[in-house]
Amino acid sequence: QVQLVESGGGLVQAGGSLRLSCVVSGDGFSINVMGWYRQLPGKQRELVAEIVSGGSTNYADAVKGRFIISRDNAKNTVYLQMNGLKPEDTAVYYCNVKYRRYLRPFEVWGQGTLVTVSS
Repeated sequence: QVQLVESGGGLVQAGGSLRLSCVVSGDGFSINVMGWYRQLPGKQRELVAEIVSGGSTNYADAVKGRFIISRDNAKNTVYLQMNGLKPEDTAVYYCNVKYRRYLRPFEVWGQGTLVTVSS
């Protein structure tokens, strides 16, 4: 079974930075896409950024130029460096991994980590 453990959320002032980490553990799987989503209060979960196995990235317009997603394949870890944080970035951030196991596609979510940006 593949599991995710997230860390790095917290409280920060507007303009500050935080880095989220997500470690993937398990056996017999190959990762296709690693990403971060967020859920703002009263809103649906939305994509923040994702990175595919070849290294290509995709960002939501709201975070382009401020957030950077990266992955360490050797450590099965994905990071989200968040710079220039704004109060509207306040949300629960979820790690998401799409992977294959025994040639079948699967998807797993982290438990979520709260990011609060004060004005």
